[in-house]
Amino acid sequence: MSQPPNQPPQGGFGAPQDPRQQPPQQPPQMPPAPPGPPAAPPQQPPAQPGYGYPQAPPQQAPQPGYGYPGQPGQQPGQAGPYGQPQPGPYGQPQPGPYGQQPGPYGQQQPGPYGGFPGAPAPGPGGTGGGFKGKPAVIIGAALAAVLVVGGGIYLATSGDDGGKKKRPVADGSKDNKQDGLPNGGTGDTSDDSAGGRDAGDDLNAGRQSGESKVLWLQKNDVDLPRNGADVYGPWFTDGLVVKAMYKKVAAYSTTDGKEKWSLPLSTEICAAPVRTSDDGKIVIGVKNGTTEKAKCSQLQLVDLKTGKAGWKAEVKKEGTFDLLSDITIAISGNTVTAGRTGHSTAFSMKDGKELWGKLPGECQPYAFTSSAKLIAAAACSTGEAARNHERIQEHDPATGKVKWSYPLAKGWSVDKVYSVSPLVVSVQERAKKTWSVIALTDSGKLRSEIDGGKDKFQPQCGGSFVIFGRNLEGCTGVAADQNAFYMATAEKTSGLERTNEVVAFNLDTGKPKWRSAATDRPMMPVRMEGGEVLVHMDASYEKGGALATIAASGGKPKTLLQNPQSTAEIENSFFTTKVAYEGGQFYVVATRVSASNDEEEKETKTMMVFGK
Repeated sequence: MSQPPNQPPQGGFGAPQDPRQQPPQQPPQMPPAPPGPPAAPPQQPPAQPGYGYPQAPPQQAPQPGYGYPGQPGQQPGQAGPYGQPQPGPYGQPQPGPYGQQPGPYGQQQPGPYGGFPGAPAPGPGGTGGGFKGKPAVIIGAALAAVLVVGGGIYLATSGDDGGKKKRPVADGSKDNKQDGLPNGGTGDTSDDSAGGRDAGDDLNAGRQSGESKVLWLQKNDVDLPRNGADVYGPWFTDGLVVKAMYKKVAAYSTTDGKEKWSLPLSTEICAAPVRTSDDGKIVIGVKNGTTEKAKCSQLQLVDLKTGKAGWKAEVKKEGTFDLLSDITIAISGNTVTAGRTGHSTAFSMKDGKELWGKLPGECQPYAFTSSAKLIAAAACSTGEAARNHERIQEHDPATGKVKWSYPLAKGWSVDKVYSVSPLVVSVQERAKKTWSVIALTDSGKLRSEIDGGKDKFQPQCGGSFVIFGRNLEGCTGVAADQNAFYMATAEKTSGLERTNEVVAFNLDTGKPKWRSAATDRPMMPVRMEGGEVLVHMDASYEKGGALATIAASGGKPKTLLQNPQSTAEIENSFFTTKVAYEGGQFYVVATRVSASNDEEEKETKTMMVFGK
């Protein structure tokens, strides 16, 4: 959601380094309600291989990560992010349940992007428990982009269990480069012509008993700018998988990958929510021009069932520093929000009319979640630096009215929302590089503080780079049900072998309940599935990727879908990916398309779909 600088912190839980050995940093201040100075922009990170990409063994020992209170090296006298805050926006929260010690995850190492907690660890996929992000819902995400690639050439496959039949090759329609925004899509433009692979190429050849089948494979066919493009999606509705990239939104049949509709846009897509509305509509952000000075300031409704374009609205500049940040989009009921530095604006999903904007009071929300509950991060500028702080709030989607507000201690900021129901939030104190995870009740009261102990953890929070703004959603490596919060530990390496565990925490106490048995590959929680934790396991050089479930009571992961070993090389060829599990099918989706030349660009694999 543009690449966010504020992912969960790098490093993991472990013995922290003495902060006196590091240059002091001033905590970045959220800007006041407009007018007011914006925060300093983070440096844009270089693209790196993300979660799911095969990793070489680390070249150096992991750096210490987040320590639990009481470990050596921590400085006394630091208040926690929550604990027993005083009521009212001006109250100074008291130290947390650990007295005069840092939050439960201690001192964090500065990341490569200017020390922002949540910057990815160095090297492919990171070392030392560095966080590598993916989106929640059914989707996982990779660091360097937001979301999924545009249309493409795909290879439809089907047949007997032995996988010996030759598979037909089909070619999705080429990128429609019309200018302007049509009232509808292009319709079903697929055909059965050659698509970049030999017609006799059999992706299921060599498939072993019990392994899933490759249902179809798609390649890119969108003519991209020199630096490539991020991908948004995938979204699912009525037998379609929809994704967007650059200046195109397209839908494909979940059965065979054939393109069902295509919607060309006149300007570049620059923002999108992680979820659609309940009736299968979405609002995306598009730039207001084609020059380098174009802003991400326009909203465009798209009906994902038909490919028809609906209303279009402008996010108006309402202050000197407004719209210096990129917008981030969230959908809740009939409301779509455009969050940004300064304040946010809400529009009606039905007609695009503005519902509410700047709210009364000193606290202005700047980022939201897409869910039945509109959870927000808000910055509170009191006019006194000592009283400026951030809050976690729930708003009425129709009016913007605050239902409840939970203040964080000075210096602490909202990082990510790992789960909305139950509400589990990552928070951080950037100046001291301290990270914490808290659970709140439905009424906004502190439920528990997650006790990380001495473990190192590795949530992955992806999405695209956002200037000044903040994306609240988009994490895997975490999941939650009403009783427990599940989080993946950082990978441990031994030669070429990488393993980790999933730890369950009691949401009422914050204490660990159990940890899963380690497997032969890293695993990352994606979401809950049938009362169990759905986890994604990496493809390795010798084994295809897999989906598995872990019982809510713990135990060994139980394989749900094991991809063929014969296609592991193709899975590994995706530079960065997210995964999705929908309708019994397992989607591996590229999150960015970039190539050094046109030929390579057309051969870039963008989506691979597996099933039984």
